[in-house]
Amino acid sequence: MQYVRVGRSGLTVSRFALGMMTYGTPQWRPWVLDEAAARPLVRAAVEAGINFFDTADMYSAGASEEITGRLVREFCRRDEAVIATKVFFPVDLAFKGGNAATPAPRPAPNTSGLSRKRIFAAIDASLRRLGTDYVDLYQIHRFDPATPAEETMEALHEVVKSGKARYIGASSMYAWQFATLQHVAERHGWTRFISMQNHYNLVYREEEREMNPYCRATGVGLLPWSPLARGFLAGNRKPGEGGAADRGQGATPRAATDDIAQKFYYRDADFAVVAAVGELARDKGVSNATVAYAWLLHQEGVCSPIVGISKPGQLEQALAALALPLSSEERARLEAPYQPHPVIGHG
Repeated sequence: MQYVRVGRSGLTVSRFALGMMTYGTPQWRPWVLDEAAARPLVRAAVEAGINFFDTADMYSAGASEEITGRLVREFCRRDEAVIATKVFFPVDLAFKGGNAATPAPRPAPNTSGLSRKRIFAAIDASLRRLGTDYVDLYQIHRFDPATPAEETMEALHEVVKSGKARYIGASSMYAWQFATLQHVAERHGWTRFISMQNHYNLVYREEEREMNPYCRATGVGLLPWSPLARGFLAGNRKPGEGGAADRGQGATPRAATDDIAQKFYYRDADFAVVAAVGELARDKGVSNATVAYAWLLHQEGVCSPIVGISKPGQLEQALAALALPLSSEERARLEAPYQPHPVIGHG
């Protein structure tokens, strides 16, 4: 395993972070694995050297945090493990859906967003579920336009100063929003974000316009989510499949039931990117996933892509990317078919 500092901070993490959204309860999403199924996969990740575990309070309505806490205690020394969680979305509505006739219920007041009240309640609830007295990286899951930036940043600063979090990070938002929050913190002498967990992969590169350059220039580490584009880059999706992959072709339960990927990626240019990935993967004798991970690891400022592992082979594909060099010509070959997308993931 390789290790890297997160941005200009002193925090050292493995080159991949294990995405704990995959573990919780299938009541939340049909592809989520329970604790018994998660245990051997997390153990294998730890044995491979992964020390970075990323979850959120809303994943499986808190069950992901509970499993994360138990498995980290089982397999890791706490001072060596890096636990990251997030705050923003409501937790109590995680199992409540809706449709056109009966819309999903609105969250109760103060149970979402980034107000001082919400942040203080959320960090305590996350610590209880995780079974630890601090998290290493406390991330805001989205930007909250309804709360003043000063209120959010001061509350996060106090979370750090109270010892409940060691560092703070952020996730998908516009670059101007992130810059505003950072400027407010700097102006008041409060804790600044060390990381940005944004939507970034070979078929979604819009973050290269503003967010990634800003983070590189200001020493913020990038922790890309969905590095395989919800499995799209694995190469087992076809046009007209309604977003689902053929499980008979080796697709995971997530790929076989995921209709969000079609809304995000299923354009002709996206399939052209996958074709380029597949061609290079065949040339190098590796999987599509390994090539897609390797491309991300070659991008300046990227620290630890968030990888989801639901079966053993996926871990090996990620680890293989650590030793896969890509020349500038090969990277250009992968990037050439890309066409711009609407902004995805900030909402």
